[in-house]
Amino acid sequence: MAKETSTAPTTTVNFITWIKDNLPVVIVTIFSIILFIMIGFEGGPPQLLNVIVTGCMWALLATGLALVFGVMNIPHFAHGESFMVGAYIAYFTFTPLNKIFLATGSKFLIYLGPFLAIIAAGLAGSVLGIIIEKLVFAPLRHRTKEGWIMNAFLLTVGMSFVLTNGTTLAMGPNFRGIPRYFDVPSVEIMGAFIAVDRIVAAIISLVTIGLLWFFLRWTKLGRAIRAVSQDETGAQLVGINLDFIQTFTFSLATGMAAISGASLLFMFQAYPTVGLTPLYFAWYVVMLVGLGNVAGAIVGGFLVALLQSGTQLFIGLSWQSVVPTAIMVLVLMLAPSGIFGSEVKGVQEQ
Repeated sequence: MAKETSTAPTTTVNFITWIKDNLPVVIVTIFSIILFIMIGFEGGPPQLLNVIVTGCMWALLATGLALVFGVMNIPHFAHGESFMVGAYIAYFTFTPLNKIFLATGSKFLIYLGPFLAIIAAGLAGSVLGIIIEKLVFAPLRHRTKEGWIMNAFLLTVGMSFVLTNGTTLAMGPNFRGIPRYFDVPSVEIMGAFIAVDRIVAAIISLVTIGLLWFFLRWTKLGRAIRAVSQDETGAQLVGINLDFIQTFTFSLATGMAAISGASLLFMFQAYPTVGLTPLYFAWYVVMLVGLGNVAGAIVGGFLVALLQSGTQLFIGLSWQSVVPTAIMVLVLMLAPSGIFGSEVKGVQEQ
């Protein structure tokens, strides 16, 4: 009779090997669970809800940033200005529409107004993305690819200054914002009262990210974008139009950032430098999880929100940017490619 072999030792060895190969993920997961529990005990449901809502916001912004880096190898330091454009478009769309809809007395139109403003911001951001890609990045890409990362970085920094100062000249330094989109009482969830605007912003973020995931996973154009992110030369050999994919990707990412700015108009008023703080936190996210890792950026958004909330609760509000930065530096020292170990081909090739 043949001896029966046990698979238990092999399974144990494979599990230990997996832990060693994914040690940063394991450590961060354990740390996040512990911090989430501590925040729950100390701050209660309101603080946990704040983590979830804020995580949705950072995830949406960071996903667009990761998409641009993953597909186009562009370290986009003008991504915050796309957020700023979305805030301005939403303000100048919502303010007159709200006056008109309030005069009609129709609740349907009143509640429709914010969504129209956010959609308008997303469309305007997408158009802005097309213009920027065609006027700035496409000419550089067609002339030379030598030193692409550094050249693209310098271009985006220059764009940030141009857009910020141009907006200051055109609009002035004044703050333009709204107290809230929906003039309704806060909603009670698990004993915590949360503003409807924050709930809607979180839902919009989740829906947008979900649609992006479905688009990249199940559509022909989405698969083409993924192919370009993996191998530009191979994608061209199978007939993918690289110029179109690059332009479409940049437009999509810019539109997502604009939607984020429009959705958070009640929190971040429209003014020329409003995009700086969202940009910093978006970069925290993509650098923590790995440059160009779109899926990881979603997880990273909630991780950074968790760090922010924990810092405010246990250390102090003034430290909310310091602690995430320190942890990001520590993670990159131990895992230079990020928590999920993603690598960007463009960085390797330079």
